[in-house]
Amino acid sequence: MVFLFYKGEKMETPKCIHCSSEYTYELSDTSFGCSECGNEFTLEEIEAAGKFIVLDSLGNELETGDDLVIVQDLPVKGMPKPIKQGTKVKNIRINPEGKNEHFIDSKIPGFGAISLKGSVVKKA
Repeated sequence: MVFLFYKGEKMETPKCIHCSSEYTYELSDTSFGCSECGNEFTLEEIEAAGKFIVLDSLGNELETGDDLVIVQDLPVKGMPKPIKQGTKVKNIRINPEGKNEHFIDSKIPGFGAISLKGSVVKKA
């Protein structure tokens, strides 16, 4: 195992961003190569390749198209009744630009479109 120092911190040689191989090597201080696919990449490309992750209330990773269940009653301004615990939400969309941690765009039957936090849902 090879260790590098980046911005004063010790780090392992990163996996290839193209094929996810562990067999990478250092070309310079900030660039790397992959011995399996021949890809060359930099630390900036590694940071840019990171993906946006939303977790549900149990810590499961959510993806666009998942079905969810509401885990607590959700009072909504302007509505006479809250969205009840156990309500199923189908075919969600992950929106990295959501406001106030509301990164899940969904449509609830009988209610309409709403943005939700990951902390109030679980994977169905």
